[in-house]
Amino acid sequence: MPRFHCPAPLATGAEIALPPGAARHVQVLRQQPGDALTLFNGEGGEFEATVLKMGRSDVLVQVGAHHATEREAPRAVHLLAGITANERMDWLVEKATELGVASITPLVAERSVLKLKGERADKKIAHWQAVAVAACEQCGRNRVPVVHDAIDLAGWARAQAGAAASDGAVAAQRLLLSLRAGTLPLQQAAAPAGPVLFLSGPEGGLSGAEEDLALLHGFAPVTLGPRVLRAETAPLAALAALTLL
Repeated sequence: MPRFHCPAPLATGAEIALPPGAARHVQVLRQQPGDALTLFNGEGGEFEATVLKMGRSDVLVQVGAHHATEREAPRAVHLLAGITANERMDWLVEKATELGVASITPLVAERSVLKLKGERADKKIAHWQAVAVAACEQCGRNRVPVVHDAIDLAGWARAQAGAAASDGAVAAQRLLLSLRAGTLPLQQAAAPAGPVLFLSGPEGGLSGAEEDLALLHGFAPVTLGPRVLRAETAPLAALAALTLL
C-alpha cells in the first residue's frame, strides 16, 4: 500500500486535502476514489486513509484508523557528515534514513568540494530533507530524521556549547572517524547503549586542525577497519554497525 508523509494534524474520521507533494504523488500513481493509502505525520504511528476525491491539483482523503506502529532503530545515531560532491550526499541521506539515522548535520569541512551558504544552502537543505521524507515513505519509517542546516565544525562547536544538555545529540557519545595511529575499532570504542554522534569528513577526510578541534570537544577517534571507505560509505557503515551493537 502506498505511504505518504502528511505533516499536519491527523485524526480518525477527518477529511483532509493532502499537501501538494503527496497529492502529486497520488496523481502520478493514478489512484482513484476508494483506493487505500497510508499516512504518517512524523508524530508516531500511521493512519489508514481512503481517497475521496481527485482534482486537477488536489486530492481529498478520509483518515481512517490509527496504528501505533514504530520502526525506529533501537539506538539514536546522529551523523555529522562532511558534505560530499555531486549526487553522493543525496545517496548518503537516503540510505542513512533507511538505516534509521536520528538526524543528519551536513558538515562544511575544509576539504568539502561543495560549499554552501545563503539561498543555495537553504535549497540544498530543503532538497535533502525531501530525500529523507521520500526514504521514510519507501522504507516504512513513521518518524522523519531532521536534516539540520549546514555548518562548519567550529560553528557547530559554538552552537553545542549553548545547547540544552537534554538534547539527544548534545548528550550523545561522540565518535570521530580517523586514520590517526592509536584509534580504537568502532565496536570497542562505542558504548553498549545510548545515543551516539558520529563525525566523518568529506572526500579526503577532515583536516588535521579539524580533527584536533573535534578531540578538544570530546570526540573519541575510531576506525572502521583496514580499508579506506568512500566519504559517503563510511558513515553508513558506522550507522549500520552502531544500530546492531
